[in-house]
Amino acid sequence: LHRRMGEAVARVARKVNDTVENKADSLDLANCKLMAFPVGVYKAVRSVAEGIHRISLANNELKSITSRFVTTFSQLRELNLAGNYLHRLPEEITSLLHLRAIDLSRNRFRRFPEPLATVPALETIDLEENEIAEVPTDKLASMALLRSLNLRANPVGPEVRLLVRPLVPFELLLSPEEPI
Repeated sequence: LHRRMGEAVARVARKVNDTVENKADSLDLANCKLMAFPVGVYKAVRSVAEGIHRISLANNELKSITSRFVTTFSQLRELNLAGNYLHRLPEEITSLLHLRAIDLSRNRFRRFPEPLATVPALETIDLEENEIAEVPTDKLASMALLRSLNLRANPVGPEVRLLVRPLVPFELLLSPEEPI
C-alpha cells in the first residue's frame, strides 16, 4: 500500500514538474487517486499558475474543490472534474472569468451548481450522470454564451424537458424519456 501511495505521489510530482518546466498551459492530474488537491502543488506551480488554461482532475476521489484552487488557477479556460465525488462547487468559481468549459459528469451533484450560472464565458457544462432533479432554468436562460448543457442520465423533472429553443439559446442534452 505504501509503495503504491509513493508511486501515486511520484506520478503527481512528475506531472506537475512537466507542467512547470515546459511552462505548459495544462495540468493533467487525472487518474491519480487524489482525495484532495495536493497543497504542495500550489507552491510548485506558483510561477506558472497564471499560464495554466486547462486542468484535468478527472477520475480521482475528490469530494470538494477549494476556493484556493479557484483563486490560484484564475486563468482557467477548461476544467475537467469528471468522475469524482463532488456535490458542490465553491462560490469563488464565479471569479473564473475565462472558464469556457467545465466537465462535472459522473459526480454526486443533486442540484445544478448555481455558481456556474454567473461564470461569464461559460459555453459548455457537462453534468451527465449526476443526481440532478431540478435546474434553475431562469438563470440558465440568462447565460449569454452557454452553448451546450449536458444533463443526460440525471433524474431531471418534466419542466426541464419543456426547455426548448427559442426559450434557451443553447443545446440541452437529456436522456430519452422512460416510457410510463
